[in-house]
Amino acid sequence: MPADLKSRGKIVSVQGPVVDVKFSAAEDVPNIFTMLTTKTVDGNDVILEIAEHLPGNLARCIAINSTTNLQRNQEVDVSSGSIQIPVGDKLYGRIINILGEPIDQKGVISAPEKVSIRKAEMGTRVKLSKDKSLRKHFEVMETGIKIIDLLSPLVKGSKTGILGGAGLGKSVLTLEIIQHIVKKYQGACVFVGVGERIREGNELYFELEKHDVLSKTMMVFGQMNEPPGARFGVAMTGITIAESIQRKNQDVLLFVDNIFRFVQAGAEISTLLGRVPSETGYQPTLLAEVSEFHERIRTQESGGSITSIEAVYVPADDLTDPAVVAIFSFLDSVLVLSRERIQLGLYPAIDPLLSSSANLDIDIVGKRHFDVAQEVVRILQRYEELRRIVLVVGIDELSHADRILYERARKLQNFLTQPFFVSEVYTGKKGAYVTVEQTLEGCEKIIAGRVDSRPEEEFYLIGALP
Repeated sequence: MPADLKSRGKIVSVQGPVVDVKFSAAEDVPNIFTMLTTKTVDGNDVILEIAEHLPGNLARCIAINSTTNLQRNQEVDVSSGSIQIPVGDKLYGRIINILGEPIDQKGVISAPEKVSIRKAEMGTRVKLSKDKSLRKHFEVMETGIKIIDLLSPLVKGSKTGILGGAGLGKSVLTLEIIQHIVKKYQGACVFVGVGERIREGNELYFELEKHDVLSKTMMVFGQMNEPPGARFGVAMTGITIAESIQRKNQDVLLFVDNIFRFVQAGAEISTLLGRVPSETGYQPTLLAEVSEFHERIRTQESGGSITSIEAVYVPADDLTDPAVVAIFSFLDSVLVLSRERIQLGLYPAIDPLLSSSANLDIDIVGKRHFDVAQEVVRILQRYEELRRIVLVVGIDELSHADRILYERARKLQNFLTQPFFVSEVYTGKKGAYVTVEQTLEGCEKIIAGRVDSRPEEEFYLIGALP
């Protein structure tokens, strides 16, 4: 990017990823989010982003990469604006970082167009439609995963969150959804790896390649080993790429793993900048940062939608954590993964009673689907009550009607498990894709008692009901 040499500054302080840059005059201090560039003693480029202005013509910056060997009084060049990344079809099948640089060792990306990852003027730029018929048509996207299609249907243009603590299968579930949807709908997919393990990014790449969906996927990574500035900004890079596809009136699937790490990186930056945290230890700007990301996920008036599926890490399995609450207030569907279901071997470990979806509506899914889903939830709720009684007095003490319901509930619970394609090597079972019609038929058979004579083990980790 061209540097404006008139407003060159000097480094006066380096504290980890926080760098203070002094300018000679107040009018020379660039705007917030402006990108600055400098070099370390050994010649490595360091990219800085202005986070706040301080008295004395100082700009406090957050480093996007390592500040090791950065010296005091080192000169800093000011770019013509904020961080810009290349966009376009050349990004399909490639992996980039927050700066739009390729990190997959496949050579330079020669994209003619570059766009800023920041949208400061978004509020004034977006036109709101007065056409009330715009949201009357809902397009349900089939995932092929029974419990999701039944209880939390995926609607084009909606936001879905997969909430769970450590080791509950958020990444595996996200990967399975990518594999099913991208293959079925042949749409564009953007995967954003925010603050997760490098191993998971590596596995994702080869899994997408194996299932032949890499050519329709763009990937952005800011992983666990990178500074907080990179982990925080990479979410904006991801949504910028999704918006660039959307501008061509295309539908985009945006997968984020893990959006909690975006909040966590924001908290680190807030602490480094010396801001007083809120009571719970999170940054005072928590809700503003979460909304800055989520408000950019929207459907355009002219066509083109962004459908997001976000993994959300839940610290200590506490669903009342302020960061988790702030994130799921923006979501249309919340899929809660349960540690208890993992211990029972029920995969995917989505808890049907804790999960909720605004898309499970008669106007969206139709009366039959809605009625079946409501009956499944009712039976599973009653099963939870009966299960506690059975633990104390045993199943023989239940009334005849309660015993039938108890057994049907266990069959339903097993039927809503499913073998995944991406976990075939672990389970030894071939993955299954189940249509919505097959899911509804299977549930109706169990609810109506047409399979009462069959043992519950037959329903465990199967696809469609034979």
